[in-house]
Amino acid sequence: MRRSTLSNRSNGFSLVELAIVLVIVALLTSGLLLGISAQRNAAENIDAQRQLDTIREALLGYAMANGRLPCPADPASSVGNEDRTNQYVQCNRVDTTRNGIFGVIPWAALGLPETDPWGRRFTYYVNADFTKPLPSGTLASFTLSTTGNADIKNTVNPPPASVIIASNLPAVVVSHGSNGVGTSGDELENANSTLTFVSRTPGSDFDDLVTWIAPSILKSKMVAAGRLP
Repeated sequence: MRRSTLSNRSNGFSLVELAIVLVIVALLTSGLLLGISAQRNAAENIDAQRQLDTIREALLGYAMANGRLPCPADPASSVGNEDRTNQYVQCNRVDTTRNGIFGVIPWAALGLPETDPWGRRFTYYVNADFTKPLPSGTLASFTLSTTGNADIKNTVNPPPASVIIASNLPAVVVSHGSNGVGTSGDELENANSTLTFVSRTPGSDFDDLVTWIAPSILKSKMVAAGRLP
């Protein structure tokens, strides 16, 4: 009887110890997975930001070579070219109320990857005055006095205040992050086809990445290329 009791206790202790080990392993595994997930998200954000930087430079290069910014691609198209009937007419789908065009980056026309690290196309807004066909005898579709109309705001300085950090922009590009196209808050602001975009520190409710074409940089590049006086 005594040996049986000791044997049962020994078996009982072994099961408890096994359960403790399993709990520890589960905690370590979950922590490891969270760490790996955080590292993956950080790497994807870095890749997306690098892509945005490349897109900005590609847009500037296109303007220097062609005298205008490219039309957006039609989001419904799988081709990735400018949504334009031909080089002699204005872009298609111009929003005359806002004097701009909303679409996606014309990745094929710019020689760029189609999507961001999350497999989504980059939203692209451009002021229509910067995409017009070149008038006869000119080298640019716009002048040094042409202004854009998009604004970038930072909404956390502190909440609920917002601060405009860039204004009168010719073009804005958005990667909608791992959350995808937003349906509320600041993420919706970047997806609702208005002239105000949000760029701020990422959080649980916001992971968009935004870049834009500064008018002073665009025009200085055009002057350097001999496109503007």
